[in-house]
Amino acid sequence: MKYLLVLSFVFSVLINGQQVNKTDSNTISSDTLKVDSGEKDSLEIYKPTINDYLVKTRFSEKKIYDTTFTIERSYIATQYNKKDNFGKIPASNIGSGFQNLVYEKNAEQNLTLLPENKSFYIKGENDINYYDVKTPTTTFFYNNAMRNGGQLQTTYTQNVGKNFNFALEYMGLRSQGLYRNSLASSNNTIFSGNYTSPNGKYVAYAHYIHQNVNNQENGGIADMDVFLSGDSRFNNRQNIETNLEGVESRYSYRRYYFSQEFSPFDPAKYPFKLRHTIFHQGNKYYFNETAANTDFFQSENITNFPLYNKKFTNNLSNTFSLLWDNEKFKLDAGFRHQYLVFGNKNAYPILNIPGYFKEQRIGAVGNLQIKLLDKIQLKSFLEISKGSEFGDYIKTTNQLVFEPIKDYLVEGRINFQSAYPSFNYLVNSSHYVEHNYYLQNPNNEVVTQLGGTVRLAKWFDTKVFVDFFKIDNYTYFDNLSKPQQSSSALNISQIGGESTVKYGKFNLNGKVLFQKALSNQALLPMPDFIGRINLFYQAPAFKKAAEVQVGVKLYYFTKFDSREYSPILNEYILPGTNSYAIGGQPIADVYFNMRVKRMFFYIEGQHINQTFMQNKSFTSPNYPIYDFRLNLGIVWYLFH
Repeated sequence: MKYLLVLSFVFSVLINGQQVNKTDSNTISSDTLKVDSGEKDSLEIYKPTINDYLVKTRFSEKKIYDTTFTIERSYIATQYNKKDNFGKIPASNIGSGFQNLVYEKNAEQNLTLLPENKSFYIKGENDINYYDVKTPTTTFFYNNAMRNGGQLQTTYTQNVGKNFNFALEYMGLRSQGLYRNSLASSNNTIFSGNYTSPNGKYVAYAHYIHQNVNNQENGGIADMDVFLSGDSRFNNRQNIETNLEGVESRYSYRRYYFSQEFSPFDPAKYPFKLRHTIFHQGNKYYFNETAANTDFFQSENITNFPLYNKKFTNNLSNTFSLLWDNEKFKLDAGFRHQYLVFGNKNAYPILNIPGYFKEQRIGAVGNLQIKLLDKIQLKSFLEISKGSEFGDYIKTTNQLVFEPIKDYLVEGRINFQSAYPSFNYLVNSSHYVEHNYYLQNPNNEVVTQLGGTVRLAKWFDTKVFVDFFKIDNYTYFDNLSKPQQSSSALNISQIGGESTVKYGKFNLNGKVLFQKALSNQALLPMPDFIGRINLFYQAPAFKKAAEVQVGVKLYYFTKFDSREYSPILNEYILPGTNSYAIGGQPIADVYFNMRVKRMFFYIEGQHINQTFMQNKSFTSPNYPIYDFRLNLGIVWYLFH
């Protein structure tokens, strides 16, 4: 609430000051549309258009604010993490995470502490938006929650003059959940700014972000026979007993970031620059209990050991680079110094569980971008670093995009990464004897990816993609929640596609993915097929005062023996001898979306098939997904 009060105050003060600039031809001389004042004097009024509201991430090109009314945006606007979650299965409460159904490597887990189930709303350094707007701009995203609560995400940004912009963003989520002890309570706060000197020789970007992902952990359904019985007494899910009470997990993520560039010569003639980037990032993970649950965790309790455990990491990173920044050819290369700390509070010396890891790392980074004849584009990234505690780190991503024929795009990619396992695998201290571990001297997990995508937009919007992954020293948690590394490679193939077909005002959007573990299938259980189909009608309405989308979508994945969820680690572990299969059940939604100018309404009946058939869909064993719910969302853009 205190953040909202500050935002309201700043908004009310600054909007008045900004309105002066809207009529000042000396400060805004490049607006899209100039309007004659109607009087024979020197006063001119500039009326901004949508082209004057721009957004970018640190190393991307500026893009116009996306206020389009497309079906792809509905996949994002209706989700609490504002992402298309195809390839994931949600938990029973928003804000409680997902299980990944496909293999993917999260860059935010490299050389840091980030449990998988806390990762779905974390924003990395390259995910922060920077703005350039002619007038103060506010955006609102609101979604209702489950039972009690809601989610509000708001952004306020404005330029101060032509050269400096600042933005304040806040997201708050609180959702009680349908089941006992499943409260989700999360928030993030972002302050960002960017500055360009009048002569264009100096540019600076800065941000501060603080994120919290907090959840009650209920351990899943205590008696699955009760849940599957269909007894009407348990239609109110609060009547179903869950395994844990008084248990919570918390994750905190904080970063201070500053990046600057300087051109010592005329940028138009010599696009040579110096760049310096520094940031400090700290992560903390807590697991707390009010009483020991030895039966559920199947372990003896250590006397006088605290009923909580805490892990944390700190990363101070400093990078100096030289750049050649031409429109057709961009190259930067530099060196990076990092100081890393990984801490494990309440370390247990008797079991030889260490408390701290520290190291200084030295490395090099480089980026290359080439554009040829507006038909070919190459992007390459390379980072190499070396340390005494966490070993060597190598990451390279390479993407080649070309247009052999008009409206046909072909993309090829080769990615490689050799990195220490995510820090959550290295060590854990707990008052449960069986949940203490120390993975000593692990090998680097080595991931090689080869893939490509073909896009066709001439007659209908279609893309087909294929990827192959080879993972050496694959790191995972076994059925006892202990970290392990595979002695042989895990090979995975993926092939899929997405297409939208239109007939009049009717549209059919579909996306499919076929995947297969070619070796070591037991180390990463996953469905062979994932599909989503969406049939909808889109047209103007109410005498063209609005536009509507009305449709039904179906999400489905084949049945497979799922991994299990470990509340104490917030990770997914291999199933035991009595594995439980999930999937094979469709999840259907019906929806009505409407746009009125810059306001969007999203009304979804989620999992509507549960109203006439029993809920047998699960995130993981003992953790059912949500029952039917009415999801109400509002998106509002205010260009003042």
